[in-house]
Amino acid sequence: MTSQAQTVTPANGIFASRENFETFIARVLRIMFLIFFLVITAFPFYWMVNMAARPYQDIAVHPTRLIPTADQWQELPNTFQAVWEDYNFKKYVQNSLILSFLTVLLTLVISIPGAYAATRLEFKLKNVMSTGILLVYMFPAVVISIPLFVVYTKIGLRGKVSGMVLIYMSATLPVSLYMLRSYFATIPKDLEEAALIDGCTRLQAIVRVTIPLSLPAIVTVALYVWMIAWNEFLYALLFLLDQPDNWTLPLGLQQLTKAQEVDISYLMAGSLVITVPVILIYLLLERFVTAGLTAGAVKG
Repeated sequence: MTSQAQTVTPANGIFASRENFETFIARVLRIMFLIFFLVITAFPFYWMVNMAARPYQDIAVHPTRLIPTADQWQELPNTFQAVWEDYNFKKYVQNSLILSFLTVLLTLVISIPGAYAATRLEFKLKNVMSTGILLVYMFPAVVISIPLFVVYTKIGLRGKVSGMVLIYMSATLPVSLYMLRSYFATIPKDLEEAALIDGCTRLQAIVRVTIPLSLPAIVTVALYVWMIAWNEFLYALLFLLDQPDNWTLPLGLQQLTKAQEVDISYLMAGSLVITVPVILIYLLLERFVTAGLTAGAVKG
């Protein structure tokens, strides 16, 4: 036996090799980072729930209380019921759902064949159209809102859901075309040509081959368009303010903040009504969104 104490290293200690030690450290750091980002992401949402459960008097006396009392948790459903019925959020949700659904449906109906044509077909000014798809985003919404307001007033579309659908379509079509065009470019042309040889028309090849293979990108575009229509506020304020029956959720929540007598718990409950559907739908479609964004970025 040697008198000198043997030094314990990652190679001869609890770790079989240096690589295992480095893997362990990397895994610990990754878990720590995940926990850190989970906390800073989820805490604002939890704070909204916390504020919705507590009345204004309790918030004023204990502004930093992290956990509501048991009685306050029991009052939380009553707060949502008051927002849903007394403050007309039921109607706002219905209006937002109709507007978002119509915007998504019509945007996909136009953007899918448009992106396919820009990817597969040959026609004049194809390159000009492809490079100019996103030029509409050079004009901020504030710049075009006033001319749109004047035009909509003259033709009678101000205050109507159909007019809002047209506005949201014009705002989301460029990005929808760009994303779908990038994804269509990753699909081999041989698959469509095989379908044409088997007797399919061009439209049948799109429906039976291209669209099923492009489902992740289509779901990604649909989610993007739905989120824009669900959360948009500026155009809703300009064109729907004088039509309370057609108010959307963001506009209804903004009008709720203007009422001096409204408890802050109702404001937080209304904010949760807007936020929760977005979170749930994204979590349900996250797999498609990841695939659509990744594949669309490979080749474009």
